[in-house]
Amino acid sequence: MIVILGMGIGALWGARNAKQRGGDRKDIAQYSIVGAIIGGLVGLFVTIGVEKMF
Repeated sequence: MIVILGMGIGALWGARNAKQRGGDRKDIAQYSIVGAIIGGLVGLFVTIGVEKMF
């Protein structure tokens, strides 16, 4: 669940970042995908950390 949330937040962050930089549709899509991957990885590590604590 944390991974999915991280991917969503990452995608929104990437799209916002691309729009601020004046990117077209392809730039926004690329930044969104990269943001989702990064957010998913961060969410994965957070999930592993939480599972190790309990």
